[in-house]
Amino acid sequence: MKTPRALIVEDVPDLAQIFTLALTAAGFRTTSLADGATAKHYLATETPDLIVLDVHLPFYKGDRLLEEIRKLPRFEHTVFIVVTADTRRGEELHNQADLVLHKPISFTQLRDLSKRLTAVMTHLQTGPLPKLVDSERP
Repeated sequence: MKTPRALIVEDVPDLAQIFTLALTAAGFRTTSLADGATAKHYLATETPDLIVLDVHLPFYKGDRLLEEIRKLPRFEHTVFIVVTADTRRGEELHNQADLVLHKPISFTQLRDLSKRLTAVMTHLQTGPLPKLVDSERP
């Protein structure tokens, strides 16, 4: 079985590190990037199994990047977790993401995310993934 790959695109270093630790603990090989332009370049050649994407990123907005890559067939089975402090924008992106996390990220959200990541791992081994959850708020 291949090790699933996750991309974390988050410009807040502490939050990027928390996501990296959570995903690594769930069995993912992770890559962390701090801006949208670098992520866009990375995603031109890579297709991770899971993407954690902040909406408000420097150089290229995460919501714009999400809209662009969601249209590409090679991302059909990629799981998207959107992270935002903007509740309204999070609701707007609800249908494009498998999970929306609202900042500040609470302990409960991280605990629940860990459980959901286990479901993602099962999906990567066995088949289609049910929608993770509509959205999460602290």
